[in-house]
Amino acid sequence: MTTASSATTTTGRVLHWAALYDLVVWFLTHGRARAFHEKLANLAHLVLGESVLDVGCGTGSLAMVAKRQVGPTGKVFGIDASPEMIARATSKAARAGIDVRFQQALAEALPFPDAHVDVVSSTLMLHHLPRKVRQQCVRDIRRVLKPTGRVLVVDFAHAQDMTSVLRHFHRHGHVDPHEIVSVLEEAGLRPLVSGVVGVSSLQYVLAAPA
Repeated sequence: MTTASSATTTTGRVLHWAALYDLVVWFLTHGRARAFHEKLANLAHLVLGESVLDVGCGTGSLAMVAKRQVGPTGKVFGIDASPEMIARATSKAARAGIDVRFQQALAEALPFPDAHVDVVSSTLMLHHLPRKVRQQCVRDIRRVLKPTGRVLVVDFAHAQDMTSVLRHFHRHGHVDPHEIVSVLEEAGLRPLVSGVVGVSSLQYVLAAPA
C-alpha cells in the first residue's frame, strides 16, 4: 500500500535559506563537511546496492555521499519540505553527476510505498518538528522501511553547546537523546546502538524494526 499526502504545509519549522545552509554546516564541521557526511553514512553501515531515503535532506550533501557508498545499483532519495532546499540539492547533484532523486515532500507524510527502502536517515531534522508531528514522522519512516532495514537519527542533544552561529539558526531547540529513543520505540523500532557523533553536541541513534 502506498501512503501519499496532498498536503503541502507542515506545522514543523521549514528552513528556506538554502544558500546559507551549506555555510552553516561548514561552521558546524569546522570546514570538514565532506568528512562529516561520510562519517554519518558510515554510521548507517551503508552497503552496495541498498536503497536509502534521506528525510529532511536539506541541500543534498548526505544523500550524495550515500549514493557514492551504495553504488550504481543502489538508489537514493531525498525529501525536504523546502522547495529552495530541493532546488539546490538537485542542482548540486546534477553538477556532480550523481543520480539522487530529490523531491519536495513532508517528513510526516512520505510519498513512498510500504517497505520501500533499506535505510532511512534523518539528520538535524527532528528538532524542527513539534512532538506530535515528530511521532507521526517516525511512524511513517517505520512504514516505508523494509523489515530488515535500518534508521539513523542524528540531532542536537543540547542547544546550549552550540556556537553562536548555530544558536542563531537552531535556537528553537534540540531533542533529548532519551526522547529520540522513546519515539523510535513507540513506532516499533528497536535501537541498536547510540552515541556521540563527535561534532558539536550531536548524538546519533541507529535502530531497526522490532
